[in-house]
Amino acid sequence: MNITSNFQKKEGENIEIVYTIPADLILKTKEEVVKELGKDITLSGFRKGMAPPNQVENSISQDKLNEHILSHILPKAFADSVKEYKFNPAMYPKFEVVKIGQGSDWEIKTITCELPKVVLGGYKQSLAKFFGKKKPTVDELIRELPQIVKLEIPKLLIDEEVNERLSQLLSRIEKLGLQLEGYLKSVGKTVEELRDEYQKQASNAISLELILNEIANEEKVEVSEKEIDEFIKTTGSDSSKISDDQRKMLKRVVLRRKALENILK
Repeated sequence: MNITSNFQKKEGENIEIVYTIPADLILKTKEEVVKELGKDITLSGFRKGMAPPNQVENSISQDKLNEHILSHILPKAFADSVKEYKFNPAMYPKFEVVKIGQGSDWEIKTITCELPKVVLGGYKQSLAKFFGKKKPTVDELIRELPQIVKLEIPKLLIDEEVNERLSQLLSRIEKLGLQLEGYLKSVGKTVEELRDEYQKQASNAISLELILNEIANEEKVEVSEKEIDEFIKTTGSDSSKISDDQRKMLKRVVLRRKALENILK
């Protein structure tokens, strides 16, 4: 009942893995899923969680059942692939159905990408040449670093960031009681122009983050817990209510800030 996989590196750091999931494993997982879902289902003539598996299965749509089966199988299959093929995914994968059928093997395509390798080269000399004797501001550094250290950001990653920005914009517009068409008209842009603008912003933002991470690594920049606490205070938040995951995220923010400060020195 082993899952087989076909790994391919595509253009622009994109990665595709096609999984073939044996029919026996699908059947075994379906039984587990039906049993799991049945605990929360109440059917006529039965107490909650006591309905027979075949009736529970009949009460669940095929799409929902397939979705739950795959959610049990694919995360582990993908984690195993990361170890087997030794790659570092830049984002959570997207899954596409290639083939699904009753009593047959399933084929699922996974699409993700890797981050580009950052080669800093002589970035300090390039910055010095660009700015001359003038001491750059933080904003000027932020603008010029992605132009000096060129990176090819995977389109998949850029699209993910653009979609997130568009989703946030739509949410803000809706809260103001506006429509997207009206907003675009007010700023004099088309949807295509807005997406193009967001793509450039996303590419620069991702590039800058990767560049500063590599500079911090090269310069052996470290961030103390005290520095994280001090940064949290500047945001007006209560450090006692910050989760471990949030602290890790904030640590990366402080790390990149210190990397910028190092360049300015």
